[in-house]
Amino acid sequence: MNKPDSPRMLQRIAAAGEIEYVPSCALPTPWATFQLHGFMERASGKEHVALSLGDIDDGAPVLARIHSECLTGDALFSRRCDCGAQLESALRRIAAEGRGVLLYLRQEGRGIGLLNKIRAYRLQDAGADTVQANHELGFAADQRNYDSCAGMLRHLGVANLRLMTNNPRKVEALRQLGVAIAERIPLVIDGNPFNRRYLSTKAEKLGHLLPVS
Repeated sequence: MNKPDSPRMLQRIAAAGEIEYVPSCALPTPWATFQLHGFMERASGKEHVALSLGDIDDGAPVLARIHSECLTGDALFSRRCDCGAQLESALRRIAAEGRGVLLYLRQEGRGIGLLNKIRAYRLQDAGADTVQANHELGFAADQRNYDSCAGMLRHLGVANLRLMTNNPRKVEALRQLGVAIAERIPLVIDGNPFNRRYLSTKAEKLGHLLPVS
């Protein structure tokens, strides 16, 4: 893989002018030592990261995950969603393959932010599903966007993904940005008593390709 400050990398940064690159570092994890790359959206100031492993800029399709931030699931071990388990599973799969990339996007709560997510959880405690709760707060069911992914992937030299996702809308959003998707790989996590309604709502109202029990 190219060194972060090589001329070829700098050309990629210029081509992805909406994204500012922050130099990379090693990130040891229980599964592999990844390279951690920092990015900032110039317009919004949002900070995102990518974790890469192996040679991902050789033109071959790359095993990948586009993961939106979920503090409660990723860091606080919440069982209300499948986010933390999906994050760990994706990193394990990339480590097992020895090559891949995970983009971690700062768009908490399907884009509504952490505090509004807590408000949505309160509404869910009172009986709303995730979509109804967002609507009651005045938001769309899913406010995420993936525009920053194109610049991040260009910087990393990745143009073609084997994407781990259950969300066909994410696949279509990336294709609209010019990112080739060679394959969609399911990332299905076993449910638990706390997230069964969450998972069924994702399948029935948001079109995620999940088994519904």
